[in-house]
Amino acid sequence: MTKRKLVTRKQLRLDYGIPYSIVHIRRLELVGQFPSRVQLGQCRVAYVAEEVEEWIEKRIAARGTSTVPS
Repeated sequence: MTKRKLVTRKQLRLDYGIPYSIVHIRRLELVGQFPSRVQLGQCRVAYVAEEVEEWIEKRIAARGTSTVPS
C-alpha cells in the first residue's frame, strides 16, 4: 500500500505558494487544468500532494515555452 499525503486548500497557499482563490482552483479543476479534489466529508476536501507537486513542476517547465512576448 502506497502512503499518500493529502493537502488542504489552506496548505495549497501556505505550503505550496499557490495564490489562487478557492473559486479559481475549482474552475481550473473543472476544465482539467488542476488536480481533482478528494472529497473527505460533506464539507471537507483535500488534494493529493504528489499530484499538486507534479502540477507545479509542469508550470515551472512550461515557463520558457510561452508565446507571450516579454
